[in-house]
Amino acid sequence: MFESTLATTDDAGLILKLYELRTEETLRKARYWMVIRYFPETAEEVLALLADATSEKNAWFRQVTSYWDMAASFVLHGALNAELFLDCNTEPFALFARFEPMLPQIRTKRPWCFTKIERIVQEFPEARTLVDNMAKLIPERREAARKAPPMD
Repeated sequence: MFESTLATTDDAGLILKLYELRTEETLRKARYWMVIRYFPETAEEVLALLADATSEKNAWFRQVTSYWDMAASFVLHGALNAELFLDCNTEPFALFARFEPMLPQIRTKRPWCFTKIERIVQEFPEARTLVDNMAKLIPERREAARKAPPMD
């Protein structure tokens, strides 16, 4: 699906806009929790979080996953160069690596979860390699999250 083409200045502008959006205060806090603190070990833990529609952590999960699926949709629909997206972003692939083993169970209740990122992983070999490499880091990052002080 993806052709190797040079990125345009419009692609660069969109990458910069996506970065700018990532710095918004609520999204930054949500990303910190998702990337640094949240290491569920079972799909049941994730589904319990998603069932609690009024919790802040539920909102953070949905905000981060929908942000990255939105960004991935730009790639899938040709609005953003795939190679540039992969060069500039590791976070969505680190998250996908964390949740990939649980996705069949999570998708029994949330079938859309990580679908756009997954398509990039399936269709772009560099993305698959990135996910596989990120998966190797999960145990040490989970341990670091356990030792971290509580969030404010």
